[in-house]
Amino acid sequence: MTSLLHRPGLQSLYRISIPQDLQRNLWPLIAGSLTLGILSWAIYDYRDWVGFGTGGIPPTIRGWFKANRLRIVRAFNYLCGDDLQGPSGLPQTEPRYLPPTLPQRAKGPPSLKPRTLPQRQCPEPIEPQARDTLFNLMNDLHSQYPHLLHLGLSKTEGGTVDAIYARSELPTCNPEAAAVGYEIAHAHPADNSLHVLLSPVDACTVIEAAWGRRFAVPSMVPPGWIMVYAPRNSEEVEVISQIVRAAIQWTTGTKLD
Repeated sequence: MTSLLHRPGLQSLYRISIPQDLQRNLWPLIAGSLTLGILSWAIYDYRDWVGFGTGGIPPTIRGWFKANRLRIVRAFNYLCGDDLQGPSGLPQTEPRYLPPTLPQRAKGPPSLKPRTLPQRQCPEPIEPQARDTLFNLMNDLHSQYPHLLHLGLSKTEGGTVDAIYARSELPTCNPEAAAVGYEIAHAHPADNSLHVLLSPVDACTVIEAAWGRRFAVPSMVPPGWIMVYAPRNSEEVEVISQIVRAAIQWTTGTKLD
């Protein structure tokens, strides 16, 4: 029986010759197509990065390269088993200011934006009243505890959002907070998520309840500095308020009423 490769019709395919001009230009064509594709992706990615907000990184080409360098490092670390979604990288340092369990976040963690920094989730629908409450939360807490807190622009976000800070002159202030300038919490207008400084054991509680994940570049911050996912209704804003109040107590070293 004639083998498949030796049938006349198929043999003729192998005899098709590529024109010399095309052979000479083939690799330049391939290289040009790849360059055009990479350039198109880079323009789209840069515009999307700037449009969504760059956090504490300057919105420049140099800043974009830095963000993507961190993106590559994070991907490598993930492949090596460092999953920020789990609490395994956190110590169990107390004290605890949250209850041992929190209500699980409905439908679990959200999808995340692909970049390492700024660390953001894909936006989800939120009730207008809940959003208003969320973005008044820092002001409200500052008004309640002016002897413990001061309000200012977030240094960790490059001065783009409001944040609450512990008063560094407090004798009870947690020295770990110095690594983030005594910042306690801020919320991101683009996606309604937050960054919060908790005790490590409270950070574990938040992550186990699918309400947060470890910071994208753990070496830059204290262990309890984590991303907290966006609330979507008033009940979930209450969970966020509970988390931020725990952060205030950990950072200031003072029990709240």
